[in-house]
Amino acid sequence: MSSLGDVLLTTPIVRLLKKKFTNAEISFLVKKEFADVYKFNPNISNIIEFSKSNIEQIASEISANKYDLIIDLQNNFYSRRITRSSNAETKKFIKPTFKKLLLVYFKIDLLKNSKNIVERYAEVANVELDDQGLDFFLPGDRIQTNNKNIGICPGAKHFTKRWLPEYFIQLGNELISKGFSISIFGGTADKEICKELENNIAGARNYQNENDLFATASNMKSCSLIITNDSGLMHLASALKIPIVAIFGSTIKSFGFSPFGVKNIIVENNSLNCRPCSHIGRNNCPKKHFKCMKDVTPQLVLGHLQNFMKSL
Repeated sequence: MSSLGDVLLTTPIVRLLKKKFTNAEISFLVKKEFADVYKFNPNISNIIEFSKSNIEQIASEISANKYDLIIDLQNNFYSRRITRSSNAETKKFIKPTFKKLLLVYFKIDLLKNSKNIVERYAEVANVELDDQGLDFFLPGDRIQTNNKNIGICPGAKHFTKRWLPEYFIQLGNELISKGFSISIFGGTADKEICKELENNIAGARNYQNENDLFATASNMKSCSLIITNDSGLMHLASALKIPIVAIFGSTIKSFGFSPFGVKNIIVENNSLNCRPCSHIGRNNCPKKHFKCMKDVTPQLVLGHLQNFMKSL
């Protein structure tokens, strides 16, 4: 229920449940602001939009609908409150919170070589993963990909997950000089940073909008590659099957939220003993140096990007 990326990462599970139980009617409970992820998804019969103000109403609806099975991939206070009055068989995702905290605070890594979150979700739902990755369904005609158009997603909810704006600008201008075009993507919270990039990358097109997911996805489809922070738009690019260069700062792949089902590389600073400093991200660098992002220079990312593009 809780974020764009988390909701997109559930889409393979819904697809595989529908494949396994072809006659099933599947309802999906999601926060209203992320309901568009499933708006045109053919595997869903019903979307239940969640807000904190209608918890009791939803709980009554869940109970009255007499579901045969509830799969709770959120497993937090709200999801448990909503589902506890139902008599349905319930399967719950168990979050590896303790292991994450051990890694963040004591650098004891019990998550090494751990599975992607989608693989963990599949185990809970008892479905076998295929190779189709994430799903996102767009209405209408699809935009043709332009091999010379590279997308940049400079935003992220938390500061320590954002690469420096001046680095994006430097990289963007370097790509422009090599004959590429640049498209910029972001939501409401990214308005300022997207405008800064637009103003400082020659000829860049700014597609930032007020969280219109379909407009973002439609324009993103024209890109041959996406450069992004660890963010919800990274997972949208994964769902659209666009190759990804992801820049990770305070978070790491072991947490399970790396790009799934799409060609990708992760560029990160592995020389620091302070990473990860959080399992979700922070509003500032606790060490005050922010080397996890500052040491990932535009030249470093460009080198990785060029090598990656040779493999596509």
